Amino acid sequence: MPPANPPASDTSSSGGAPPGAGKLSPPSHVPLLGVFHTARSNQRVAKLKGVSTVNIASLSVPQLRALQTRLTSELEHLTSSHQKLRAAQSRFRDCVRSINDGVVGSEKKGTAGKDDLLVPLTSSLYVRGKLADREKVLVDVGTGFYVEKTAPKAIEFYEEKVKGLETNCVELEKIVQTKSAQLRLFEDALRQKMLSGEAVPSSTAAAGAG
Repeated sequence: MPPANPPASDTSSSGGAPPGAGKLSPPSHVPLLGVFHTARSNQRVAKLKGVSTVNIASLSVPQLRALQTRLTSELEHLTSSHQKLRAAQSRFRDCVRSINDGVVGSEKKGTAGKDDLLVPLTSSLYVRGKLADREKVLVDVGTGFYVEKTAPKAIEFYEEKVKGLETNCVELEKIVQTKSAQLRLFEDALRQKMLSGEAVPSSTAAAGAG
């Protein structure tokens, strides 16, 4: 059964499609990376919680700076991962809209009963085509594999992906909040030590000797 192609407007809104377009193919590898990053971040937070029993005031300036650098790097990585998860979630939603508006047909958008469409060859090049079948579409399930599904089943598949990503995003946001709070604690402690002159022990020693 030939794949049903999504309309050009919906496909272009999701970032375009590669040659051989017409298949609904968001980056399914991205959600898997998001889950991996979330799990790894949870482990890191658990480790940090184990260290949080140490009195921060007892740490030296170099130790505080090292912790500040590490947490800043982790926060940048987690924030980037969160943005990628949201982008993937948006593309899954675009796939649902493509099926609803272009394959099933939308009276509101004037696509109901119409088989004419534009097939994206690249992100900016389209050719005219005909919708071969409104009953089934090809769904990218990852690692280069495609599965033929009915339109309702394809919509259900992508909606489950959206829900799963939402769960990952919420968990990731909690981790970011925890790490941000920890970073503020280390920065405050570092600032206090810098103001108290602990960062320049040699100068203090020289002044005492004088």
